[in-house]
Amino acid sequence: MWGKRLSPRQQQGRAGEQAALAYLKRHGLTLVEANFACAGGEIDLIMRDGATLVFVEVRERADADHGGAAASIGPLKMRRIVHACEAYLQRFDALPACRIDVVAIDAGQLEWIQNAIEV
Repeated sequence: MWGKRLSPRQQQGRAGEQAALAYLKRHGLTLVEANFACAGGEIDLIMRDGATLVFVEVRERADADHGGAAASIGPLKMRRIVHACEAYLQRFDALPACRIDVVAIDAGQLEWIQNAIEV
C-alpha cells in the first residue's frame, strides 16, 4: 500500500494519511483502497461507511495559519478530486451511494469533515 521510496515530505503526508485511516477505522469505516490515482487526480483513501462509499482527502498543515488544512483545498484541487472519484466510479455497473470527506490535520489536531466537497 505505501511501499515505494518516499521523500521526507511524502513520508509526512503518508503519516497523516495513516493517522486519518486509523481515526476513520475507529469510527467504523473500512478501507477499500489507498492512494488511488488516475490521469488528472488522486484520492488518498477510499472507505466504506456502511453501504456508502467514502472518498477521503487528507490535508495536513503544521499550523492553522492561512486558514489551515481544510482551507488549502482550492477549486483546482476540488476538480481533481471529483475527477478521480468519477474515474473510480466507472468500475461500477450501478453507482453506490457516495460522498467526499476531508480529514484536516492542523498542528496534530484532526478534524473529520463529512460531505466536505459536494458533487
